[in-house]
Amino acid sequence: MIVHLIDGTYELFRHFYGLRRGHEVDPPLGAVAGVLGTVVQMLEGGATHIGVATDHVIESFRNELWPGYKTGFGIEPALRRQFWPLEEALMSMGVVTWPMIELEADDALASAAHLAARDERVEKVCIWTPDKDLAQCVVEERVVQVDRRSGKIRDAAGVRAKFGVAPAHIPDYLALVGDAADGYPGIRGCGPKTAARLIGQYGPIEQFPAEILEGRYEHALLFKELATLRTNASPFSDVEQLRWRGPSPSFASLAETIDPRLAARVASLSSRA
Repeated sequence: MIVHLIDGTYELFRHFYGLRRGHEVDPPLGAVAGVLGTVVQMLEGGATHIGVATDHVIESFRNELWPGYKTGFGIEPALRRQFWPLEEALMSMGVVTWPMIELEADDALASAAHLAARDERVEKVCIWTPDKDLAQCVVEERVVQVDRRSGKIRDAAGVRAKFGVAPAHIPDYLALVGDAADGYPGIRGCGPKTAARLIGQYGPIEQFPAEILEGRYEHALLFKELATLRTNASPFSDVEQLRWRGPSPSFASLAETIDPRLAARVASLSSRA
């Protein structure tokens, strides 16, 4: 089996701003409809085991570690209003969904990938997000990242080609170069090439000679802590729990309020589930 893990928050943002480029007025649940349509398309294409992680709230334990870490401030109200309806709609459609509160959606995806990859029944794990944080979860050709926009599939060799480091060293890399989207600046003077060179020469930040970071060692370790995804969440106990078995009885009426076309497509699929 192939396990598909989807970053629901990323998909919601992607569809929200994609719709905005083509409409003068935001459809009330247009982004939700877009995400559901994407999942339905995957099911129509033969996907059987799917899990979606969402940020039920944007804030997480990382906000306590670094005051500048990303928050929900600035998210457009029209987008924010679709967070919880997305979770409700996915669950009603019968898709396993993990709404995250203390941890982030990325942590749920990392944990799910870790669990699925350990199961001998799983042929491959596909993590559907271009987020560079998730590159640390890639394992050779067994656990890969899929960028839906570009169509690129990134395995371990692809991670090395893009970032200059192995997947296991992505937290070190991000700690040095920073991550503007997540709100931490990295280490001044460490661009991508410098970070890759230092990691290639010394390994993880903990093995850097003291003089390399010149008094910024503690900050580097803190940023690495922020960049390191947790794999100890328990999104499921058996990978078969991710198998799509059809929608709940309430989905058809809910779909009518989001996109009436979804109900027919899902009904057609449920006859084969």
